Amino acid sequence: MREGRQGLLAELERRGVTRREFIRFCGAMAAALGLPGGASAQIAGALRTAPKPTLVWLEFQDCAGNTESFLRASRPTVANLILDTISVDYHETIMAAPGTQAEEALARVVAESRGQYLAVVEGSIPLADGGVYCCIAGRTALDIAKRVCGGAAATIAVGTCATHGGIPGAAPNPTGAVGVGEAVPGLRNLINLTACPMNVENLTALIVYYLTFKQWPPLDAERRPLFAHGKLLHDACERRAHFNAGEFAEAWGDEGHCNGYCLFKMGCKGPVTFYNCPTIRWNEGTSWPVQCGHGCIGCAEPRFWDRMTPFYGHLPLTPGIGADIDRVGLAATGLVAAGFAVHGVTSYVKRAAERELPAEKSVPPPDRKGNGP
Repeated sequence: MREGRQGLLAELERRGVTRREFIRFCGAMAAALGLPGGASAQIAGALRTAPKPTLVWLEFQDCAGNTESFLRASRPTVANLILDTISVDYHETIMAAPGTQAEEALARVVAESRGQYLAVVEGSIPLADGGVYCCIAGRTALDIAKRVCGGAAATIAVGTCATHGGIPGAAPNPTGAVGVGEAVPGLRNLINLTACPMNVENLTALIVYYLTFKQWPPLDAERRPLFAHGKLLHDACERRAHFNAGEFAEAWGDEGHCNGYCLFKMGCKGPVTFYNCPTIRWNEGTSWPVQCGHGCIGCAEPRFWDRMTPFYGHLPLTPGIGADIDRVGLAATGLVAAGFAVHGVTSYVKRAAERELPAEKSVPPPDRKGNGP
């Protein structure tokens, strides 16, 4: 990419993206990455001159939900993301080239840009019966992943199918579906962007971090970036105060549900899910499932289909409390009521004592040196 005014910023302006919108985007990326405010200027400076990374997008056992999320990128739009930030040289769903031409494009990137391109994997990889349950152009998904991901500078697994097997890998798992990390162990710079689907804001932020700092962000034990998976979803939920107060919706559409009470009893898995849904949200930051009145199903966690079901049945124990959740609401309500009662009695006794205290016995304030009587 050409540098300075002829680089990314000039291209964005030519496509109708103003400097102010570009700076706002850099600020949004800094916020998504959990970086201090001054980092937005560093991001802006890096993106102005950053070369386009080449990216190939592989689809295996998937529903294309992550591709749909990718196509709905809003900061920047997917067109800007493809044309100005990254060069998507292979993506079955959106590329114009068909059949043999498409496969030739993929082979050319692998051969000519080895160790330099980024590989995005969507969908699980079947291992049973030699991997015959997912084949593209006469090759199994396993063979393609070994060949393409093995030569990539980094492999970004998007969605729970690519990261941990997802729904195809749920019990009884007849195709032997697994995530790319298990199918091709030892990959260089494997990064898991989980959730079903992944939020494209996190993919954008991940690429921006790479372009800005020339390295990948810190990861957790599941190789998920900490900026997206470092905190419990529960801690940033707008319904958390109701959880603390023991106020829970007991049925869909009841008074508590309509008043925004906690959805834990309705099956919400937020207290055991590490994801940034409440902060980045969906549909251009409009909302997210819990805000809409539906509990989190824990889709950002490994093997969520097996571990988090039934989705509308709550976990038996309250995380961090170790008590039956059905008793927590009543106990919390009792504690709150008791707190108000104690506060009321204390206030009454204090006012009564003040009324009975003679004026000459009142305690004077301390002098300027802080000395009392």
